[in-house]
Amino acid sequence: MSYLLATTLLWAFSFSLIGVYLAGQVDPWFSALTRIALATCVFLPFLRLQQLNTHLALKLMGIGGIQLGLMYGFYYHSFLFLTVPEVLLFTVMTPLYVTLLNDALDKHLNLGFLAAALLAIIGAVAIRYDGINQGFVIGFAIVQAANLCFASGQVLYKRLMRDHAHVSQHQVFGCFFIGALLVALLSYALFGNSEQLPHTPTQWGVLIYLGLIASGVGYFAWNKGATQVNVGTLAVMNNLLIPAGILVNVLIWNRDADIVRLSIGGAIIMLALIINEKYFNKPNKA
Repeated sequence: MSYLLATTLLWAFSFSLIGVYLAGQVDPWFSALTRIALATCVFLPFLRLQQLNTHLALKLMGIGGIQLGLMYGFYYHSFLFLTVPEVLLFTVMTPLYVTLLNDALDKHLNLGFLAAALLAIIGAVAIRYDGINQGFVIGFAIVQAANLCFASGQVLYKRLMRDHAHVSQHQVFGCFFIGALLVALLSYALFGNSEQLPHTPTQWGVLIYLGLIASGVGYFAWNKGATQVNVGTLAVMNNLLIPAGILVNVLIWNRDADIVRLSIGGAIIMLALIINEKYFNKPNKA
């Protein structure tokens, strides 16, 4: 679980960096493309063709295209219909999708994992619920599509690596980013705004950090961590990002936050993690 915890801390800083320095200032499609391109550069030198066959390479590219490429597409479009709090609220469904997708592939419903995911969702809602405006149905559907992409990528990667345990993950992960890059290139070509590019050294610096570290190191660490825990823990860890992100934002950028709700929601999410680890984390779980 150390990989997931480390990535949670890493991504907790990323939320604030995006919100403070990029959101509304830099074209989101360009931001996504830049991050994915830089992350691809990080892992291309590690790529070892002898570790790959066509079947594995195409599957990794497909997972990257879904989990990162398509996810960004849906996620950025959701802001055309929703406020930021609404988008964040609707992302709490991701753990449920992680458990249900895995159970669907196993053709078996694991009530323990489902209970842990639902408890984590309750904790996240306790933190992020700020009321919902009218006309949010379209935006809600778009966010759920983004959640499904992110959840699908995690589950599919976890299962793929279980079937290829002999493979050194860092030597094949470049294919993941290549798949995401192909989707990002197409998305920017179709929807990007070339007049809204970064115009300050700070913005470029943030993008470089997000690409090389948050996306490059972060997505590899998160997906590798996903292969080392059961699905219940993976589902809960998805929502642990929310209180972590708010905490970092409060401590460093002094943004307003309801500390009581943050504490209550964070405690509920931690309880879900503890319950899952104690009662459902068995070695034979997928």
